[in-house]
Amino acid sequence: MTRLDVNRAAEMEVFVRVVELGGFSAAARSFRMTPSAVSKLVTRLESRLGARLLNRSTRQVQLTPEGCVFYERSMRVLADMDQAERGVSTSQVPRGRLCINANVPFGEHLLLPLVPEFLARYPDITLDIVLTDEVIDILEQRADVAVRAGPLKSSNLLARKLGQTRKLIVAAPRYLERHGIPTKPADLEEHNRLGFNYARALEGWPLLDGGKVVNVAIAGNAQVSNGEALRRLAVAGLGLARLAAFQVKEDIDAGRLLPVLEDRNPGDTEEVHAVFLGQGGYLPLRVRALLDFLVEKVQLD
Repeated sequence: MTRLDVNRAAEMEVFVRVVELGGFSAAARSFRMTPSAVSKLVTRLESRLGARLLNRSTRQVQLTPEGCVFYERSMRVLADMDQAERGVSTSQVPRGRLCINANVPFGEHLLLPLVPEFLARYPDITLDIVLTDEVIDILEQRADVAVRAGPLKSSNLLARKLGQTRKLIVAAPRYLERHGIPTKPADLEEHNRLGFNYARALEGWPLLDGGKVVNVAIAGNAQVSNGEALRRLAVAGLGLARLAAFQVKEDIDAGRLLPVLEDRNPGDTEEVHAVFLGQGGYLPLRVRALLDFLVEKVQLD
């Protein structure tokens, strides 16, 4: 078989997708192929190269040392090809299905209001949006971009910073009328402190007390799975909640929520990033368009 008989770029793209999605089935779905067809393609590639690229198991695939080398070089080749095509094409536009995963507060307050403008700018893109405060596996869930708040763990994902936001302790005026306004961290022991029920939630609220930061434990009669549910309980007058400034800005402006203990706020901020796959610089135009759009439009307090 001569080199002209082999679509080496297609082989590289399929191989890279298998690695990034963690298996033949996931890669097959993304290409609308059968898992057996993807497996045969990779096997044929290995036979032609005379090297084993992947170790297979019933649940996952792992790169061999030779596979790591081929993966990295394939990413560079695909990136160069993409750059070459974009350099000579004036008609190429972002298109295709774009999967976004975001936490609920970011999605409700910042992402969804921008969707009409984004789709008007890129009419050939179709959005698939999932909102959840749980941290998902971007490979397993086949998300193109995930928006995450807080410190990023070391991973093979890339990230674009969208900004950072302050955290505020807030309560509804009716709650404060009934229970009083706390003026120091110790006062919170007499208040209903609402929180989250997922594993990565913070164990307490940091506050200044006597010149140092103390952590006040969260203890209340309700826990929820996302920030929007927590905001709604606070607005309903159930208790105190600690939320992102961008999330409660409209409620504060409208008088539905009031900040408390601001003089004890340590001023800590939470960074917000868009994370994505794109090792070697290979990034689909639709993903690049979304990332640039979010950096341009997202305004975090």
